[in-house]
Amino acid sequence: MRARVFIDFWNFQLGWNEATSKTKNCDWSILPRVLVRTAGELLATAGNPAELTLDETIVHASVNDASDTNLRNWLTNWLDRQASYDVKIRDRKPRRRTVHCRSCGADTSACANCGAALAIAAEKGVDAALVTDLLSLAWQRAYDVAVLVSGDSDYIPAVEYVQSQGLKVINAAWAAHGHQLQGACWGSFPLDNLTGELAR
Repeated sequence: MRARVFIDFWNFQLGWNEATSKTKNCDWSILPRVLVRTAGELLATAGNPAELTLDETIVHASVNDASDTNLRNWLTNWLDRQASYDVKIRDRKPRRRTVHCRSCGADTSACANCGAALAIAAEKGVDAALVTDLLSLAWQRAYDVAVLVSGDSDYIPAVEYVQSQGLKVINAAWAAHGHQLQGACWGSFPLDNLTGELAR
């Protein structure tokens, strides 16, 4: 059986940071292999002992060019060159933001302490791009099993469609997140159990 791994980078990375208290880095060179092996073990416990082989690992990430230069460099010049990886990057542009105080009714668009403009860096299009890959590759019958690394419930409609076509989606998510997505997938396993093996 052919497997493709779909990783929502920030969903995974922020969960990793939380689970390891930012004290260890993930060994991305072995991550796909560990995910596919764990998904294969889950299939076997359900009575499907077919060998699961990795075809591709698709990572969707967003970066802010003003502050994420090192991240973009790592994603494009290291991760994208590793075996099985296809890294897709979207630009994340900061947008000015006004905050409304519910107590006094005042609106502010600058930090009261230093005067810097308040901004949010919205993640633009990562979810939609990952869904597009998940669906288009399912339509092409490019995989039998998708390993979806995210806890985002926005993926549920795409997961339900893929599974209606006779394919399986196995969710890998952090234990404290993604219960709805886990419930929609054919199976799931917690990433928390893998941190010891993946830490470097």
